[in-house]
Amino acid sequence: MKWNWQSKDWPSFRFDLEELSVFEQEFFKNSGLLVGAFKHIEQDEKSNLIVEIIADEALKTSEIEGEYLNRASVQSSIRKQFGLETNIGKVPAAEQGIAEMMVDVYQTFSEPLTHEALFRWHEMLTKGRRDLTDIGRYRTGSDAMQVVSGPINRPIVHFEAPPSDTLKGEMNAFLDWFESSGPKGNRKLGPLIKAGIAHLYFVCIHPMEDGNGRIGRAIAEKSLAQSLGQPSLIALSFVIEKHKKDYYAALERNNTQIEITDWLMYFSETIIKAQVRTLELVDFIIKKTKLYDKVRTQLNERQEKLLSRIFREGPEGFKGGLSVKNYLSITGASRATATRDLQYLVDLEVLTKTGELKGTRYFLNLPK
Repeated sequence: MKWNWQSKDWPSFRFDLEELSVFEQEFFKNSGLLVGAFKHIEQDEKSNLIVEIIADEALKTSEIEGEYLNRASVQSSIRKQFGLETNIGKVPAAEQGIAEMMVDVYQTFSEPLTHEALFRWHEMLTKGRRDLTDIGRYRTGSDAMQVVSGPINRPIVHFEAPPSDTLKGEMNAFLDWFESSGPKGNRKLGPLIKAGIAHLYFVCIHPMEDGNGRIGRAIAEKSLAQSLGQPSLIALSFVIEKHKKDYYAALERNNTQIEITDWLMYFSETIIKAQVRTLELVDFIIKKTKLYDKVRTQLNERQEKLLSRIFREGPEGFKGGLSVKNYLSITGASRATATRDLQYLVDLEVLTKTGELKGTRYFLNLPK
C-alpha cells in the first residue's frame, strides 16, 4: 500500500481523541467570544466585516494554489451578491467565480452537502476556464490523477488519487459520512475533528479535475458552520496561506496512512489561529469606531481620506508604519501641508510618531 485510499481500512480514519479534546474546548470558547464581540458592532460595520472576511478567504484560498486575484473586483462581486452598493462595474470571470462560490458557502451552510452542491461550486470556481474537460462534474479521465512538483523529466509525485471510475462510489461514501458525522447524525464528531477529516478525506479522493483544495477548504468551513449553527466567519485560508508549506507538508504526511492524529492536531491549531485572527478583526473594528466617534468632526477631508485608507490595511496597518511619502501619495497634498496634517493627528492622539526626518513613521493610536 502506498496511499491511504488503498488501505483495507479506508476510509475508517483513526485518531487519538484525548489529544484533540483541548482544541475542541478552545474552539467553543473562541466561538462564544466571537458571538459576543459581533453584538458590539453596528449593522453597517457588520456587513462590511462579513464582506471583508469572505473576500480575504476568497483571495487567500486562491493564493494557496498560486492564483493571485484582484481584491477590489472580488469585494465588489461579493457586495453585489449581498445587495450592497459597489462602484465597480464588470468583474473578471475568475474573481466573480470565486466570490460566488464563497458567498454560496456562507448562505447555504445549513443545507446538506450533495453532489449537486459540489458541482455548483466547481462551475463557479472554474468560471471562464477553457482548459478543463470536466466542469461541474467529477473527473472522467483515464490517466492517473497525481499531485506532482519538480522538472518534467524528474517529477516528484506527492500523491496519486483513486481512479476516476471509482469516484461515484467514493463520493457517495464521502457524502454519507459527512451527513452521519454532523450535528444531527448518528456518528456525530466534534467540530474540529469533523472539519479536519472532511478536508483530508475530500482532497484524498481528489474528485475534480481542478479546484480540489479550494473546494476542500470550503467543505471544512461548511462543516464548522453546521456544528455552530451559523456561519463560522473564520480566517481559515488566511492562516493557511501565511504558512502554506506547513499545510502541504501536513497533507503529505497524512495521505499514506489511516492514523491521522498528526493531521487533526495541525488542522485544529490552524482553525484556532483563524478564530483568533477574526477576533482581532472584530476588536479592530470596535476600536476604529470609537476612534472615529472621538474625532469625526475635527478632521479635514485629507485626514478623513488618510484614516479611511489606513483602516483598509486592517489590524496590521502599513508595513513599517505610515511615512510622509505615503501621505502625499494618498492625499495629493504638498509636503508642508502633509507635515501639518500629520502633526495635528498626533496632537489629537489619532496617530503616534516615531523616528526623525526621513525615518519618521506614524502609527494608529487605537483605544485600549
